[in-house]
Amino acid sequence: MPEPQDPLRLGILGCARIAGVFCHHVASGPAPSRQVRVVAVASRRAETAAAFAATHGIARHHGSYEALLADREVDAVYLPLPNSLHAEWAVHAAEAGKHVLCEKPLALSRAEAQAMFGAARKRGVMLLEGYPYWFQPQTADMVSLLEAGAIGRVRSVHAGFGFMLASRQGNIRMNPELGGGALLDAGSYPLSLIRLVMGEAPVRVRADASWSGGAPGAGVDTSASATLFYADGRRALMSCAMDVATYRRATVLGEAGVIETEYLNHTSEQPRGDAFGHLTSQLRVRRGTANHLPFEEVRSATGSGFRFAAEAFARVVAERDFEAIERAAAASLDIAATLEALAVSARRGVEVAVAQH
Repeated sequence: MPEPQDPLRLGILGCARIAGVFCHHVASGPAPSRQVRVVAVASRRAETAAAFAATHGIARHHGSYEALLADREVDAVYLPLPNSLHAEWAVHAAEAGKHVLCEKPLALSRAEAQAMFGAARKRGVMLLEGYPYWFQPQTADMVSLLEAGAIGRVRSVHAGFGFMLASRQGNIRMNPELGGGALLDAGSYPLSLIRLVMGEAPVRVRADASWSGGAPGAGVDTSASATLFYADGRRALMSCAMDVATYRRATVLGEAGVIETEYLNHTSEQPRGDAFGHLTSQLRVRRGTANHLPFEEVRSATGSGFRFAAEAFARVVAERDFEAIERAAAASLDIAATLEALAVSARRGVEVAVAQH
């Protein structure tokens, strides 16, 4: 798509580590975007915002989130706050007339997600959940394969994501009050891919988890696995963890073939990694049902998922493409509802129905 005539003026609401990575990929790194310009940053501590702005070459900094939302030179905000604060500040941003690109997971519940989209619609602004891999050319290539019938009708998806949380002390991922835990932090990724491929939410789920406090529901979930059941009889399998070596892979099983992918957030053409530390990401397809048929490697354009996401957001804002936003909103509501049901199932050890639209 053509680039917007004027860059989107973006403010960053918070100075978490991920905010710095996002800013480096989009604005202050070696290849800054021409479609997005980071013009301001805010923190609850003025000195933190000032230091972040100096590091990343940002013109303005604010000592409160409210001050950034009142900044007339800011068109939209990137929201990298802890999970428990997404709903509150996305609503505040929408009420201030700012578009919102929100870190995953969008919300802690379907009700929160509904309130966020409701506030955005009321003010005529756009809210988008920012899974970086969603905006990778590789993901577009995978969707094209599915839409072209390369593997026939999808019957199931097996998707997982895990990593080793090296230091638990003081990490927000270990804090249940801040929306920590493997399901929300890692599980939202494979679940979002499952929703992308299956095209709808499951009707019920069954999850099991390990807990930092030992007993079910005590502390945060450090790993989880789940089965998702669909109205038409299909199933999907999901796993996530914060106590294993890094892995990220999905297998899409169709009636006439198979797709395998790593669905990485950031990709490179260089197998040993580029200057950002991005690696190559595998996407391959087997067309047919026989085991002896070879897999075909699919080569896609590469780059930063943060930049792809920010520039896609800038385009839909410039074009006022609310239709695209509503499609993404439907997926985000399904993801939020499913995450909520998975959390309840993991705590109670029973199947749980997923709230439907």
